[in-house]
Amino acid sequence: MNVALVSILMPVRNTALFLEECLDSILAQSYVHWELIAIEDHSEDESWTILQDYAAKDRRIKVFQNTGKGIIQALRMAYQHSSGHYITRMDSDDIMPSQKLEILQANLSQAKEGHLATGLVQYFSAKALGNGYLRYAEWLNTLSKKGLNFKEIYKECVIPSPCWMIHRVDLDAAGAFQADRYPEDYDLCFRFYEQGLICLPSDVILHHWRDSEGRTSRHDPNYADNTFLNIKLHYLLKLDYQKERPLVLWGAGRKGKKLAALLQKANIPFHWICNNDQKIGKDIYEHRLYAETYLDSLTKPQIIIAIAQQEAQVNIKSRFKKEALEANNDYFFFC
Repeated sequence: MNVALVSILMPVRNTALFLEECLDSILAQSYVHWELIAIEDHSEDESWTILQDYAAKDRRIKVFQNTGKGIIQALRMAYQHSSGHYITRMDSDDIMPSQKLEILQANLSQAKEGHLATGLVQYFSAKALGNGYLRYAEWLNTLSKKGLNFKEIYKECVIPSPCWMIHRVDLDAAGAFQADRYPEDYDLCFRFYEQGLICLPSDVILHHWRDSEGRTSRHDPNYADNTFLNIKLHYLLKLDYQKERPLVLWGAGRKGKKLAALLQKANIPFHWICNNDQKIGKDIYEHRLYAETYLDSLTKPQIIIAIAQQEAQVNIKSRFKKEALEANNDYFFFC
């Protein structure tokens, strides 16, 4: 194994329209000690032909057809064929800035094992970007600049799936791509968190993230909203839930109701509060809802916040700061 080698794992499905631009950005990397393991996942376009053409021109590009189906199987297969000391992932419709691999590898090499290198991301699209994508990128980059990604891990995926690099030994310790749980990038993020990896701060845009109608996250049911709630609650109960402390669910909108149902299904006792006067004092799923003041009657509660409204979140954070409450111990934002 070449200790300087970076293995790039890249599932490919129906991205022929953007694939050449993606591959050209990899070929243009200032860091030349890389191998690309591209797994073609039953595409219905010219993706396989494009991959074969590029592989014929550069021996660092290794292409295979997925013997299974889906992103997880493709990543699993790519990893099995990789040999690098450093591992990273790429999306086949995105673009790498020319210094991406060089900066990630240098940061990770200096920090040694037990660390995770990442960078800032920038969305782009042939059409106008929606506010949701712009807000997500801004939020994600704010965390990455300080290396505080895991602080808000229960809110959304805090490690951009195509913009991280890790020591192979750390990826193995985190379970690599063995899990069959979707969304696979969020699940891996939680396992990095569970492993206790330290995120390295970055102030450089290292990935150009394309938004297009064909993106998997737009149409694959594995990336549906309820799946995210399932995975958040799964890891909260596994990693940070303290059963000796009262658990509080704050919010009774669509996500709050879904979480209440999941908690009941898991037989986890909880108190339920909300800020909706029309719901306070009523029962939903045979569970009474109380006002925010109900928190004052509880001793050292752990609080799940399922409120998406930004102003409400700011007010809640302000309250928690005054009370010296700690994220991922005393409270967890699920929105």
